[in-house]
Amino acid sequence: MLPLLSDVICQCRTGDTHRGIDPGGGGGHAEEPPSKPAPPSKPVPRQPAGHCHADPGQSSPPCDTCGGPEQEHRLKVLFEVLDVNGDGGICVNDLSIGLKKLGVHRTEHELMKIVKAGDKDLDGQLDFGEFVHYLKDHEKKLRLVFKSLDKKNDGRIDSQEIMQSLRDLGVSISEEQAEKIMKSMDKNGTMTIDWTEWRDYHLLHPAGNIPEIILYWKHSTIFDVGESLLVPDEFTAEEKKTGMWWRHLVAGGGAGAASRTCTAPLDRLKVLMQVHASKSNSMHITGGFSQMIREGGVRSLWRGNGINVIKIAPESAIKFMAYEQMKRLIGSDQETLGITERLVAGSLAGVTSQSSIYPMEVLKTRLALRKTGQYSGILHCAKHIFQKEGVAAFYKGYVPNMLGIIPYAGIDLAVYETLKNYWLQCYATDSADPGVFVLLACGTTSSTCGQLSSYPLALVRTRMQAQATLEGGPQMSMSALFRHIIKTEGPLGLYRGLAPNFMKVIPSVSISYVVYESLKIRLGVQSK
Repeated sequence: MLPLLSDVICQCRTGDTHRGIDPGGGGGHAEEPPSKPAPPSKPVPRQPAGHCHADPGQSSPPCDTCGGPEQEHRLKVLFEVLDVNGDGGICVNDLSIGLKKLGVHRTEHELMKIVKAGDKDLDGQLDFGEFVHYLKDHEKKLRLVFKSLDKKNDGRIDSQEIMQSLRDLGVSISEEQAEKIMKSMDKNGTMTIDWTEWRDYHLLHPAGNIPEIILYWKHSTIFDVGESLLVPDEFTAEEKKTGMWWRHLVAGGGAGAASRTCTAPLDRLKVLMQVHASKSNSMHITGGFSQMIREGGVRSLWRGNGINVIKIAPESAIKFMAYEQMKRLIGSDQETLGITERLVAGSLAGVTSQSSIYPMEVLKTRLALRKTGQYSGILHCAKHIFQKEGVAAFYKGYVPNMLGIIPYAGIDLAVYETLKNYWLQCYATDSADPGVFVLLACGTTSSTCGQLSSYPLALVRTRMQAQATLEGGPQMSMSALFRHIIKTEGPLGLYRGLAPNFMKVIPSVSISYVVYESLKIRLGVQSK
C-alpha cells in the first residue's frame, strides 16, 4: 500500500507538500497548531473515474487526469518531491530515495526502466517535461484499464469486478483472494478501489504494455497474410499460467489455415509471376489465372497450398518457444518487452523457426510451379529433389529469406505500434478495445508496409528456390541474381507479382480474424 503518495500527488486537497514528507520515510503530515476547531467531517461523494476527490469546502475544481492545470500542478509537486538533490532532473538514485520516502518500493531494474522510458534526450535523467509526458501517457493507460474493470460504471472497483475480470483472462480465484488484492490497494478501508487509489498504487510502475492492452491488441497471432515473419505477440502472465496461450496459438493456426486456403489461387499466381514474368513475357492477373486453369483445371489453383498449411503448426510452435527463450537470453525478466527488445527477440525467434522449416518453403515453391503429373504429392516431390539435387537444394534462397525477416518484422512492428499508440492516445476513452475495424485496419496497414519493404528479397528467394525448374536457366547466387534482374528488367523487376500479393492482404486478414474469433470461443477463450 502507498500511504503517502495520494496525499503528495493530489494537491486538490492539501497545500504545502514538502512539510508532509517525513525524511525518514514514515509518518504523515507534520502537525500545525489549528487556528480554529476543525469542522466535522463530511462523507465524500463518489466521483467518476478520472477525477480526484475535491473537498466540499474548496472552490477549486477536481483534478482531471485527462489534463489541465490541476494535473500539471499535481505532477509538479510530485516531481519536486522525487528530485531529491534539487538539480532539476530525476535520476535512478533520486527515484529510489524519493519513492522510499513515499512508501513505494521498486527494484533497481524497474527504476531504470522508468527513466529509460521517459528519457527522450538520453541524458540519463528525467527533466520536468519528460517526467510529465511519461506520467500523463502512463495515467491514460491506467485509466483505460480502470474503466474496463469498473463493470458497474460507478467509479469504484469491488472484489466481484476483480473476479469477473480475472475470469475473462482465464483465471479463477476465490472471493477471499480477490479481497486480498483489494486490501493491497484500498487505503480508506471501504473494500472498494476508486480511481485515486488505483492510480496511486500503479502510477510509478514501469509497465510499458499493460495486460489489458495486450489482450485487445494481439496482432501476429490473429492475422495471417501467408508470410510468417511477424514478431510474436506478447501473452500476459495469466495467459501463460492457465494455458490460454496455446489456445490462442491453436486458434491462430486454424485461422491461418483457412485464410491461406481461401487466398491460395492469388498466392500461386504471385509465385508464377515472380518466377516467369519478365519484360519479354508479360504476365497479367487475368492471363495468369487463365493459363493455370488451361494447364491443370480449377484444382490447379491450389497447388502448393497443402504444404503451406501443414507448416503453420511447427513454425508457430517453434517460434513461440524460441521467442520465450530469446527473452531470457537478452536478460529480460519482465512480463512484457519494449519495442526494441521485442524486435531483437522476435527476429531471432523468426530465424530459428524459419531455419527449422525452410525445406518446407522450398517444397511449397516447387509444388506451386509444378506441371500436371510432375509430382504425385509432397513426399514424391521431396524425394525427387533429394535424388536430383541433393540436400543443399532444400536451402536454396535461405540467405535472402533470413535477411528479409528484419525489415519485414521491424517495419510491421513499428507501424503497428505507432498506429496502436496513436489510437490509444487520441480515441481511447472507456476501454483499450479498439473494435474490429480499427484492429483490421492497423493489421492490414502494418502487414502491407512490412511486405513492401522486404518484397525484393522475397522475390529473389523464390527465384533461387525455383532455379532448377527453369530448363537451361543459370544457377545464380543472391547478389548475382539481384544484378541480373536490375540489368534485364530494371528496378521494377524486383516487384513482379506485387499486385496479387497485395490483393490477398485484405481478404487474408479479414478471414483469419473471423475464423480466429470463432475458434477462440470454441476453445473456451473468453471473447471480450
